[in-house]
Amino acid sequence: MKKIISLILTFFCIATLSAQPILKQKKEQIKALKVAYITEELQLTPDEASKFWPLYNTFEDRQKDYKKDKLKGYLNRIDPSTIDNLTEKEATAMLAQIEAAEEEAFQARKKFIASLKGILPANKIIKLKQAEEGFNRKLLKQYKEKLRN
Repeated sequence: MKKIISLILTFFCIATLSAQPILKQKKEQIKALKVAYITEELQLTPDEASKFWPLYNTFEDRQKDYKKDKLKGYLNRIDPSTIDNLTEKEATAMLAQIEAAEEEAFQARKKFIASLKGILPANKIIKLKQAEEGFNRKLLKQYKEKLRN
């Protein structure tokens, strides 16, 4: 019995480790597609692109960290079945933490936009938000189509 369990665990570990490079490769492909999509939508000049992408990548990394560390951290601490059992004081404190984290993300976005004003004209900054949303819609649509097939 121990040998069977050991064999199953070994197989599971190998399967998990072999899937990680595939996921990393998919994330890199999506990132490359996003770069191409946004560059085309904004019609970035080479000079604009060389200044824009380092700022954008830094901003995106910070946003991912925010979502992973702060927001999910707050929400993962509470089991959905225990939310109803929180005291008003506990719920208010958690809500304040979530609001503070969201405010921090909003301030980071404002700072990012302010830094873009020295690089891009205002119309391209506005187009950036549209391009991000357009790319996400396109990606989601492709994912849904893949699930149907």
